[in-house]
Amino acid sequence: MNDAPAPMRPALRGGLLALLAAILFGVSTPLVQQLGRGLGPFETAALLYFGAAVVGVLLRRRVEVEARVLRSDAPRLLAVALLGAVLGPVFLSWGLQRASGTGASLMLTLEALFTALFAWRLYGETMDRRVWGALLMLLAGGVLLILDGGLAPVGQWVGLLAVLAATVAWGMDNTLSRALAERDPAQVVLVKAVLGAAATTTLAAAVGEPLPSVPAALGLMAVGGTGYGLSLRFYLLAQREFGAARTGSVFAFAPFIGAALAFALGDHTAGWGAVLGGGLMLLGVVLHLAESHAHEHEHEALSHEHAHRHDDGHHDHHHDVMPVGAHSHPHRHEPMRHSHAHVPDAHHAHDH
Repeated sequence: MNDAPAPMRPALRGGLLALLAAILFGVSTPLVQQLGRGLGPFETAALLYFGAAVVGVLLRRRVEVEARVLRSDAPRLLAVALLGAVLGPVFLSWGLQRASGTGASLMLTLEALFTALFAWRLYGETMDRRVWGALLMLLAGGVLLILDGGLAPVGQWVGLLAVLAATVAWGMDNTLSRALAERDPAQVVLVKAVLGAAATTTLAAAVGEPLPSVPAALGLMAVGGTGYGLSLRFYLLAQREFGAARTGSVFAFAPFIGAALAFALGDHTAGWGAVLGGGLMLLGVVLHLAESHAHEHEHEALSHEHAHRHDDGHHDHHHDVMPVGAHSHPHRHEPMRHSHAHVPDAHHAHDH
């Protein structure tokens, strides 16, 4: 048995990263609605991911610090680019032009449901009562927000259904991205953004969408850099810390952020339902941040490559000169058994 120390609250670190990603993405939704007026959905999506690509270029880390994207990742990268950088933003952009900013923002709450269900089915991620309770609170909050008086008149349901389609696409994107979380997140952002921007630019030209004004183009690129590029980087880091389902559930706080900004920008359709719903969502996030799951468990032999430290209780391999802080290289884990707080990260995919 190995009783080496490990971080006591991995859920707190992962939850804060997911919350930061949620804030950045949540703020972007009403801004996309404002800046994208008069533009086609393909052109809007292209500009968002051009901005994300710039962030990917600026934040790439050295190969000694973060693992590179591999050729074998290409099929998965193509899938996440199609789902997350083409279908998701195109459905969202189209829907935002036909629904209120508040209603569309809040509909995005359902992304957490699809992410959690896909992660549960595809990866077998553990979902204990606290996690299900947090997810249900987030979803209940979203339902209250959506049902709040006057949020979705009949004429807006087509737009809201398009936003719902975006949540399905992003839910699958989030789940498939879990296997890429050990790679350099900035490089993943760059590849995904370049593929998505190239595809949507081609489609925009093919259907003859109007060219944007310079202010609108720069504005959407700036929003894409923070709300889609930087946000995705933090999202991948959160997935690395505590899995796809938990990251998606905390990320469900993003719609409340978007609804609050939409209200500040003049969309005053929300009432007490929004206050109660936001309170439930906040409580769901707090439940995630306070999660502590610990028991004795066994690690099988494992060889992989990712950024790691030598003070986390799982990386005790030898270096001639011990690196300081996080670094990346191929390494092997020997079988071991120990007990500590953990979540479904790359080293804790065991059954319960």
